[in-house]
Order: sequence, then C-alpha cells, then structure tokens
Amino acid sequence: MKRLDSTFPGYQQAVLVAGGALLLGLLAVSMSTGAGVYGAVEVLHYLLGNQLAVADEKLAMVVETLRLPRTLAALVVGGSLAIAASLLQSATRNPLAEPGLLGVNAGAVLGLVIGLIFYGVESTRGYLLWSGAGALLGNLVVLGIGLMLGQASPLKLILAGVALAAIFGGLSNFMLLSTRVALEQFRFWNLGSLSATRLDAVGTVTPVALLGLALAGLLCRQLTLMQMGDSQARALGIHTTWVRLSVLVASTLLTACAISLAGPVGFVGFLAAYCARLIEPVALLRQLLFSTLFGMVFLLAADVLARWLLQPFELPVGTLLAALGAPALIAIVLRGGFRSLLAVR
Repeated sequence: MKRLDSTFPGYQQAVLVAGGALLLGLLAVSMSTGAGVYGAVEVLHYLLGNQLAVADEKLAMVVETLRLPRTLAALVVGGSLAIAASLLQSATRNPLAEPGLLGVNAGAVLGLVIGLIFYGVESTRGYLLWSGAGALLGNLVVLGIGLMLGQASPLKLILAGVALAAIFGGLSNFMLLSTRVALEQFRFWNLGSLSATRLDAVGTVTPVALLGLALAGLLCRQLTLMQMGDSQARALGIHTTWVRLSVLVASTLLTACAISLAGPVGFVGFLAAYCARLIEPVALLRQLLFSTLFGMVFLLAADVLARWLLQPFELPVGTLLAALGAPALIAIVLRGGFRSLLAVR
C-alpha cells in the first residue's frame, strides 16, 4: 500500500477503488441477466465448477454462448476504444479526438465493407484484418490532416473528421446498395451490438488488443513530453514523427479489435478519455489506466441497460450510446469544458 500511496494521490486511489468495485458489480449483473431464466446463483455455481450446474446443458449454453462472450467483449471493446481515444487526443493535442469523431471508425467500416463484398469475409480474423486496414487508412488521413493544420484550432480537425466520416460512409453505402447479401450481413453489425459475440471471437481479438495496449504503454513518456510542443519534445530527444506513427499503429490495432467485435460503437472512447483527463490531466500512463477503467465500466453499463430497456427484446448498444453520448458531448461543449476549441492554440 505504501507504493500505491507514493504513486497515486488520495483522490485517485478513491476513484480506482470505487471504479474497480463498480466494474465488479457490473460484471456480476451482466453475467446474471439476459437471455435464459438463470440468475446469479446458478451462474456462480457454474463458474465455480459445481457438478450439478456444469451438468446442466441449458445453463452451460446460456453462460458460454450468450452471457460470458458479451461480458468479456464489453471489457475488450470498452478498454480498446478508451485507450485509442486517449492516444489520439495526446498525439493530436485535441481533447475531442476519438475514433468515432475523427472518422477512424468510418474507415474501419469501409474496410470491412470491401472485405465483405469483394472477398466474402465471414470469420473474425477477416473482420479484424479488413477493419484494421480501414482504420489504418482513417488514422493516416487524420494524422496527416493534423500535421497540415499544425497549431490551428482543434475544432478544424474535428470538422475534417466529420467530413472524412461522411466520405467513407457514402462509399460504404454505395457499395452495399449494389450487393444484397453483403447488405443483410452488414446491417445488424453496423448498429453496434455485443449480442452475437462468440467466445472464440473474443479469444482471437484479445491478443491483438493486448499488443495495442503494450505499445500504448511504451509511448506514454514520449507523448506526455510532446504535450509541451513538438519543438520542446525534439529538444529533449523525442522523435515526434516516429511517436505519431507508433500511435497510428497502436490506435489502429485497438480500433480494429473493437470494430471487429461490436461494430462501430461511438462515444465510449471520448467519454472515458474525458473523464480520465479530469482525474489525471498530465501523466498519460495514469490517464490510460483511468481511461481503460472508465471505458470498460461505461460500455458494460450500457450493454446491461440495453438488455433491460426493451425486454423481452434488446436495444443495440451502439444505438443507446449514440442517444446518450451525443447529448453528453453537447453538454460538455456548452459548459465550456472545451472553450479552447474556438481558439488557435
């Protein structure tokens, strides 16, 4: 505990403890609600290896096919989007940056559409590959625009991201309208949902997400120093171009993982990274820790809520997050949290 005390201030420790407790509670709720008649006690017995519970084939199907995959997927997707948003915010020095708002999600969707139509992609690995290629394209364009804008207002980068998302979205829709089979396969996925996630898909994506997380951790010191400006960072021996290229790779891996599992889920990364900045405004390593925790909590809470609202039916979590995230973004801007967006930095 002494080591923790020397590393984190008291209020940050309180946030970590409260957030961890909330996450554990949401995990329990997620595993005990949803399709099937089994509650928390039966699921707990199954997870603990109780012989009677393990022998129940229906209980095994509910846990291993329905509840456990989507619960684990919520952790992977929420954490990945949150880390990607924190990296993009630091690399572009833009407090609004996140894959959804900058058009990176739309690029991942375009890549997947190309894979569906021209290559008949059906596997999780195929989804990961093609959505990763599209996310890479989106990231390249976004970071390229950021470099061209230089010290211009961050609002300009957001507007460029909106335009980029519109272009990618238009291309995706044009290609889908010409192929009915791909349109049917794409339509539900595009809403953003965890309901159809398979356990093997989570297992395929998780190592890639961990690789992106490891790369993000290695970049924390350099990105923290780059917040002072590129010239000061170079004077300290930081190769800013290589750092941004590494951010591009890490955010691409993380975005591709999230998109391939859940579709284009928006606002989770932005909200998680924003809350993390409130808790730790300077040190990026701590920001990533809090952002990951908040991303997992937000997406898991939204997924549980999506299961409850329209019982016995289910609301796609991407739709719910859009309905909740957009007003939150507007409220933050109107409140003055991003007043610097209107000024040249």
